Amino acid sequence: MFSWETPPATSGGRAAHVDGLAHALADAGHDVVIVTRRTSGTTRFSETGSLRIIRVDIDLPWLPDRAIARVTSANHAFVMAANDLGEWAADIVHAHDWEVAWASQVLAHRYHCPLVTTFHGTERSRHGGHVPPGVPTDVNGIEWWLASNSRRVITISKILGRQVTSDFELDPTAVRSVPGGIDQTWWASPQPDIDERPDENLVFAWGRIQYEKGFHVLAAAVAEVRSSHPSVHCVIAGRGSYLAELQSQIDVIGVSDLIELPGYISDNELRAALHRSACVVIPSLYEPFGVIALEALAGGSPLVIAKTGGLLEIVEGTEAALTFEPGNTTQLAECLDAVLRDRNLAHSLSQNGRALIEQFYSWPAIAGRMMDCYLDALGSSEVNR
Repeated sequence: MFSWETPPATSGGRAAHVDGLAHALADAGHDVVIVTRRTSGTTRFSETGSLRIIRVDIDLPWLPDRAIARVTSANHAFVMAANDLGEWAADIVHAHDWEVAWASQVLAHRYHCPLVTTFHGTERSRHGGHVPPGVPTDVNGIEWWLASNSRRVITISKILGRQVTSDFELDPTAVRSVPGGIDQTWWASPQPDIDERPDENLVFAWGRIQYEKGFHVLAAAVAEVRSSHPSVHCVIAGRGSYLAELQSQIDVIGVSDLIELPGYISDNELRAALHRSACVVIPSLYEPFGVIALEALAGGSPLVIAKTGGLLEIVEGTEAALTFEPGNTTQLAECLDAVLRDRNLAHSLSQNGRALIEQFYSWPAIAGRMMDCYLDALGSSEVNR
């Protein structure tokens, strides 16, 4: 596998996806190698069972003001690191997003094996179906090239799969959907050093504070339910470019006394907040998959989510969450009122959510689906030779 990031680098859900998938494949007896960037505080090499991680320093000569030049230079370092594996050979090369396109293609050619690519998002999808000029246009071209050179293309949601098939003019039979997974045991276990006493009036949300995450919609909905639930209060955790604007909107609509923006919180604090909350809200205007929904469900929180992208795919038809139209403040307020008012409903959502995670989104289940894709690619490879 090639990935631009693995834990502890955790920008978005890609790093956690690669880590969880790799460990599950290794636990199932497969020989797995990850080549990735080395970040501060990490070792150059680690090995756990049949999983090896090679972390590469990418400080080669590159032009610091040109993002794509830096990435291509890093791919040179990735290939050099893979060469250190000696006589070891891969049966599948798995790329995760465009930043590892060149190294993945070179190594697949070297090993005479299929290249499989997972898109965790695309530049076009991140810009609402449009590709602005400049770097986004360049990245879109690289994604197109990577997709066309892959034996199978995997997306983390069905909606992203349809977009990729159309945008990159792919054969639909070559595109598969394999979502991310979650370690249910960790998220469900208590954190003894942190207060987890239930708070029946706490509405919790977290993530990167950006416009498309829809936190301003949640703030307006909290203002609407204030009259019927005088004790309601809300925490929106995270950092991002929209934080100052969000605080300004909270002040303008007069709910600064109800909504707290604590910034970054640790994983343990996040898990404790999920256990304490009356409900978790994911108000995203767009979300290609939404690993945060899995984290909320695994933590046992009653969930309220926007019906957008991969979020809806996770819970549609499961009775594991209440849903509302993206950006619709009134519908979100109605969902909040229902879950805060009816504790039986909240308990039912929580139980259904945990069952959903156990059956479909555990890492062993996800690894099994990914192996089906690998075998499909290998079978196609044999037929085409």
